[in-house]
Amino acid sequence: MLTLGRDAVNRNDCEKPHVTDAIIEFRAVEYRISTTSPRAILSGISLEIHQGETIALLGRSGSGKTTTLKLINRLRSASSGDIFVEGRSVNDWELIKLRRHIGYVIQEVGLFPHLTVEENVSLVPALEKWPAARTKDRFAEVMHLVGMKPEEYAARYPRELSGGQRQRVGVARALAADPAILLMDEPFGALDPVTRAELQQEFLALTRRLSKTIVLVTHDVREALLLGTRVVLLDAGRIIAQAAPREFLQLQQPIARQFIAASELVAGAAQ
Repeated sequence: MLTLGRDAVNRNDCEKPHVTDAIIEFRAVEYRISTTSPRAILSGISLEIHQGETIALLGRSGSGKTTTLKLINRLRSASSGDIFVEGRSVNDWELIKLRRHIGYVIQEVGLFPHLTVEENVSLVPALEKWPAARTKDRFAEVMHLVGMKPEEYAARYPRELSGGQRQRVGVARALAADPAILLMDEPFGALDPVTRAELQQEFLALTRRLSKTIVLVTHDVREALLLGTRVVLLDAGRIIAQAAPREFLQLQQPIARQFIAASELVAGAAQ
């Protein structure tokens, strides 16, 4: 039987009230690759995400998770409906300001290979013209947050780091300008199981300390239940279920049961 650790359950026993002050809100969003495309990639997406939540977007490959994520910072643009960030339509934000306002972590990390770790992490503060002393202090602060000694790694290049270290640097870079919102697209998916488990635990501790609003894409139900304060299940471009971790385990929706059963099989094989 798939069970949750005490941390995952106790953080999320209570459902959040329905309020209108969502940090991120989807209103009847549809996305098509083009106006002539016969099939919508996303249909009828309505979702409110509140301050301090970690929303785990769960689903199979092709379910629309990453597309949903990319609509928030306008890496994709909705075909209809609207997305709001801090009460303002994403279409009303100046694009560069919107993206600098939102931290973004991807599976491949996306560090610039010709820049040092310090230059990579400090990129957005530099673009925002922070004073040099403030930028350096922030670099040290976020490196400590992700468990890396700034003086040891500042002058290294991405090629000199392990996969887990690069992922930590990617998280540090996303946090550097202190964004209110953090988007994470399969951030631990390319790591070996041991490193992945370590980083998941470190990330869980980090979310408690920072109280950021986080949207996390994953196809791993265990990761969703561990890290999410709410799990949003997508299938064929639609939200078919959403629940806090404990309630998610009780869902009778067939696709939810498939995810839970598959995870139980993996857990049983590992024992």
